[in-house]
Amino acid sequence: MHNSSQTDHASARARPRIIMNEHPDQTDHLAANEDHIAPHKARWFDDNYVAEVKQLLGPNACRRLAIFSLPPGFLLSVIVPVYNECDTVEEVLTRLRQTGIPLEIILVDDGSNDGSSEVLDACSASEDVTLIRHEHNRGKGAAIRSGIEAASGDVIVIQDADSEYDPDDLRGLLQPLIENSADVVYGTRYGHCDRQVSPWWHQAVNGLITMLASIAIGPRLSDVETCYKMSTREHFRQILPALKEDRFGIEIEMTARWARLGLRFTERPIRYQHRWYDEGKKITWKDGVAALYCIAKYGLLRR
Repeated sequence: MHNSSQTDHASARARPRIIMNEHPDQTDHLAANEDHIAPHKARWFDDNYVAEVKQLLGPNACRRLAIFSLPPGFLLSVIVPVYNECDTVEEVLTRLRQTGIPLEIILVDDGSNDGSSEVLDACSASEDVTLIRHEHNRGKGAAIRSGIEAASGDVIVIQDADSEYDPDDLRGLLQPLIENSADVVYGTRYGHCDRQVSPWWHQAVNGLITMLASIAIGPRLSDVETCYKMSTREHFRQILPALKEDRFGIEIEMTARWARLGLRFTERPIRYQHRWYDEGKKITWKDGVAALYCIAKYGLLRR
């Protein structure tokens, strides 16, 4: 079990299971995942199974179905910022473990006061979980930065704790990175035919922000505000020292800084289950205004 506050984060990094060198030993994380991985989904990454399916259906069908082999010893670090999500975070962890992907789950308690801290204490008893605590609420951006610092996997992805995003989609996001056809993969909520329709104003605001971000920052995206942002640990670490945004502006800032590096972006369709404010949704119109400010601010990185 690993519990740490932001103030003593340096000592947490010195612990054996969070190794900050070039290529950390992932044996303990992989062993811990053996009890959690769903066998029927883990076979999607088995070399023999993939070879059989490719022979039966062909490589193009396997690509469309996201059936592929993982490199030996592969580990995916999932950063889960948590602020007052005591009713959903355990379900999210269960669904993550059912993906069949070898995982390191990094829970960042961002000053929760609704009982989430007690739930996270229980969750952190699992060997595949690292728990980081912020003494007070600092925002999603700050939680993501703490998670990046602690991550030791080959690839990192952001996962909200509110169950709006389906971890089953992580397999499809991971494929372009494994096949080296992209450096950064975003899950787009507007590319899947099987999704709940968000309120019109939500789609309109997100569409406006995405369009302006594409013009000002560079990559032509359909959903810049998506939670699902995935890249290699190396690329996350490249932008970490420069990241400054504490709240939802981190979505724009990360995109801008990766674009500045000239990385290859791609999007994959994902499912999305919208929730309402009385169900705990936290982003507000103020965050939309802040996003517009960040577009103007970080758009200058291209100049």
